[in-house]
Amino acid sequence: MSLPQLYVIGVIVVPLMLIATNRLRLDVAAMMTALALALAQVAGLGVLGPANSPDDAIKALIGLAQPVTVTLFSLFIITRCLDNTGVTRWLARRIINISGESQWRLIGMITLTSAFFSLFMNNLAAAALVLPVAMELSRRTNTKPSKLLLPVAYGSCLGGAATYFTTANIIASDLLRTANPPQAPLHILDFTPTGGLIALAGIAFITLFGNRLLPNRDPSPEQSMIRRTTGSDLEDTYQLGERLWEIEVPSTSLAVEKTLAETDIGRRLGLTVVAIWHGRQAIFAPSPQQMIQAGDILLTIGREERVMQLSDMGFKVGREASANGHISTRGVSFAEMILAPHSRAVGNSLKELEFRRNYGYTAVALLRDHRSYRTDVADFKLNPGDSVLLVGSPDRLKQLQRNPDFLTLETDLGDQPVRYKRATLAIVVTLAAIAAAIMGFPIYLATLIAAVILIVVGLITMDEAYRTMEWQAIILIAGMYPVSLAMVNTGLAGLLGDIVVKIVAPFGPLGLAAGAYLFTALISQVVAGQVTTLITAPILISAAISLNTSPQAIAVASAIACSASFLTPIAHPVNALVIGPANYRFSDFFRAGWILTLICFVMLVIGMKIFWHLG
Repeated sequence: MSLPQLYVIGVIVVPLMLIATNRLRLDVAAMMTALALALAQVAGLGVLGPANSPDDAIKALIGLAQPVTVTLFSLFIITRCLDNTGVTRWLARRIINISGESQWRLIGMITLTSAFFSLFMNNLAAAALVLPVAMELSRRTNTKPSKLLLPVAYGSCLGGAATYFTTANIIASDLLRTANPPQAPLHILDFTPTGGLIALAGIAFITLFGNRLLPNRDPSPEQSMIRRTTGSDLEDTYQLGERLWEIEVPSTSLAVEKTLAETDIGRRLGLTVVAIWHGRQAIFAPSPQQMIQAGDILLTIGREERVMQLSDMGFKVGREASANGHISTRGVSFAEMILAPHSRAVGNSLKELEFRRNYGYTAVALLRDHRSYRTDVADFKLNPGDSVLLVGSPDRLKQLQRNPDFLTLETDLGDQPVRYKRATLAIVVTLAAIAAAIMGFPIYLATLIAAVILIVVGLITMDEAYRTMEWQAIILIAGMYPVSLAMVNTGLAGLLGDIVVKIVAPFGPLGLAAGAYLFTALISQVVAGQVTTLITAPILISAAISLNTSPQAIAVASAIACSASFLTPIAHPVNALVIGPANYRFSDFFRAGWILTLICFVMLVIGMKIFWHLG
């Protein structure tokens, strides 16, 4: 074994040992690995290119420009749009309706959902779409994310084993054409029988035993800090439900065809109108110039004795009737504002600060010394420690957050209704990207185009797009990608492949298929799946031809093994995707993954014997 090959082995093994013993973060290990390969290339050791070619050290950064990296950050934008518009909340509610709050049923449903989506799209895309659904389920059922996110990753890999549309499977089919002599490529359903058997067995295992094997770990401090309260939570904190009223405007009311300002109900009675329902149209945080029409319903906050005075103007007064008394569930958007230390706003009222005119937000409640005030809020002189509940358009939030006198917190969107027009647009753009990828358009371009469209049409801002990135996953993938290049460039991958072929060849066609699976699955734990296929499939297909074994069957076994990415967090981008939100450790993957890998291996052998007639 050559010095470059030994060096690459060391670069792989040492960081993995440090990660496994929790002495090194995954993303730091990835950066150190890329740096070690770059330094070796500069020193004249040919790991990323020919020896004594220091310019090839730049290849250590090749992972940043790989299609998987572009696909990943594009998907972060797409899934945030689906989340913001309510698509993921809708899907989460359907899953809860089916499974209830039983953890084992939730685990089974989220695994099945992830596997289903991966039948029609890239594994990474499927996991990225289901991940926010899992986080929403976690919030709604008080289940730790660590119980649900590994099933998302494993489910997408299991579904990918049963479909032609997985990248590794497509590559394996293409490699049959370039074999010597050329072989017939695989058909679109050739992966389904064997891969389907593996997927069903894997989903059943995760459903029945996942609750015992998956960790029950709290999210990381970083994740806990960014987890926000919902609007409904804030309504309860500020005791808003006690002061909510629905005011109907009959055609005989004196307020018909007048603006809110002209009715003078805010200044005279200290009431706040947070929304107006005009037929099917909802107007949230209406401006003082909003015209009142006959049949409108005004959602109002204020004291009962003051609200009852509206009867003198011909209004019909009733209690607010939304679910659980929460208006956030009807689309009203809240934000919470806290006075910053040494704020210049201390001693001034919001009315004196012209707060509504400057920021477009209406104050509906003020919390001071654990007591909530919900009437004449804009007239209170602000004191240090005050927090104010605001209603307004989320589009104006960034402007308010830039004011150093206030600390303004966004709410979690988990209780917001589906915004059907925007949700439909997000779904159409997402499905168009999926359809383009299925028809052969590069998935990284399809998802990037979709992400740009969603930004241009205003479903997400660039600032929000930057904040939605899971940088740990991106750095991990980009940092580990040069390892694949080094294994190929040094000949280490080919050397390992030759050894495996020599070992399994005496065991006949079924032994070759089993060896192909084990060898490829092992390599894929440290090398990207599509790269692993390029390394192992040509060797294994050639071995099948020389042994008069079906090269198509061996190609299927090798490609499916690339989906057996269960043992390490760097085995597949979907594993890296779930590390941060769930606070997983290296050992968490191996604990459940080794059993799942064994089950998949047994199912593959059975599938090869039944469906490919290997003996």
